[in-house]
Amino acid sequence: MTAPTRSRPPSTSTAETGRFGRLGRLVATPVRRHLLGALLAVVVIVLVLESVSTFRQSQLTSVAYLAVAAGGLTVLTGLNGQLSLGHGAFMAIGAYTAALMLRANASGWSVPLVLLAATVTAGVVGVVVGLAAARLHGPYLAGATLALAVAVPGLALYFSEYLGGEQGLIVPSPDVPRALDDIAYFVTGNELTSTKFLAYVSWFLLVVVFVVLANLSVGRVGRQWRAVRDDDVAAEIAGIDLARSRILAFVVSAACAGAAGAVMAMASRIAAPSGFTLVLSLTLLSAVVIGGLGTLSGALLGAALLTYIPPVVTNLGLDGGLTSLQAAELAPLVTGIFTVLVILFAPLGLVGTVRTRYLRYRLSRATRTGPDPHAPNDPEKEGTR
Repeated sequence: MTAPTRSRPPSTSTAETGRFGRLGRLVATPVRRHLLGALLAVVVIVLVLESVSTFRQSQLTSVAYLAVAAGGLTVLTGLNGQLSLGHGAFMAIGAYTAALMLRANASGWSVPLVLLAATVTAGVVGVVVGLAAARLHGPYLAGATLALAVAVPGLALYFSEYLGGEQGLIVPSPDVPRALDDIAYFVTGNELTSTKFLAYVSWFLLVVVFVVLANLSVGRVGRQWRAVRDDDVAAEIAGIDLARSRILAFVVSAACAGAAGAVMAMASRIAAPSGFTLVLSLTLLSAVVIGGLGTLSGALLGAALLTYIPPVVTNLGLDGGLTSLQAAELAPLVTGIFTVLVILFAPLGLVGTVRTRYLRYRLSRATRTGPDPHAPNDPEKEGTR
């Protein structure tokens, strides 16, 4: 007589896979979910860029490169707890790297190489800054990065023979590769103009960067960053190298800013010190605060709001009878008031506040009806979205 066997209850992943079938297997891991989200994002990007005007394409390019830089900053500040006020300096490094390379060769096929060179150059500088940042905390780190934001644009004046001085360097617009133009016309029925080409470059870069950052955030590296942010003493006792973790976060964030700066230089067609003042660094920080620290979707939302609010307010001011100067001065005022209101009424940012309220709703619902077997056990495991 055989002993009765006790059946095991199906695991959450097994139950979820059986419930959703092939779709459940397709999104069974965070990496697969991120890749699927990237694929859907590419489809949306193509549909949007092919249906808007040239002016809107240039605006969307600005949203993309600001979101790339803000995404790196939200990882540094939101996940690792390091406050930086100088990320505009890393964008300047990427912009001047792109300018020098494109002035030597403006072929459209060189754009990936230009982005890679700008990313690596800014990342190398991030290593140097990260070594100092690993020993600084709080206002001391903020002050050091603030000095970096002020000092780096001044290098263009000191090396004016190579970097163009106050006037900066004119960045030639990269030519659209003929093969890509043919492919775009075959798929969309429209020609690939220079502005549209840069818009595609910026948004595809955004998708790649966000997928990489999202995968880092849900992996071992992301868990170490959050541990250092929450309690560095406990993290060190657990065996985490604090300096190495902080330096890595700074390098990743600086590399993102460098890539964003390269796209900014190609879009504006100039790399000058006036484009990388302290205002740019504060704009990136404002985008992170408005959207929500530690969320990539918040970085994208913040970048979009800070791109579209100024022209909308300026146009409303002109329609209201204000002069051009008054309307232009009204835009930063409204942006500042909006930022203060978000800090007061949504201290976690727009995305963070919505997510927190949604999680509270699910928790209260689970308390009334019982736990959902398909719900994640830990919101942190869902990664940075």
